Amino acid sequence: MDEVQLKKWTEQLLHYCHEASSNFHNSRETGVEGDFFGEVKPFADKVKQLCEKWEPLAVQWTIACAPKNLFPQQIKHTAENIQMVSIRSFYPDSSLKRFKSHIQSIEYVLHRIMEEINENKSR
Repeated sequence: MDEVQLKKWTEQLLHYCHEASSNFHNSRETGVEGDFFGEVKPFADKVKQLCEKWEPLAVQWTIACAPKNLFPQQIKHTAENIQMVSIRSFYPDSSLKRFKSHIQSIEYVLHRIMEEINENKSR
């Protein structure tokens, strides 16, 4: 099990999550949608590419390590949610409540993975 790689990719997804949140707040403040080919697609493609590598490794790790309160289905939902959020973050008409809910859910799972990896290293 490559926990070092999983940790690296999880940290990167957290970074993308924060970037999406920042994009969302900027688009809400200005009321301007992001340029699809200049901003939205390149960012969404980066997130999708990383999710496609991260998800199978995270699912495998979840099955092998059986961390408390983390399940393979949550990993799949997290990968789907962060990809969706990466796109919706550029559109000011996106629901604030739904966006925040997705961000919180994504961050919970990613932080739990980081906590479990760090605990495993200290054992």
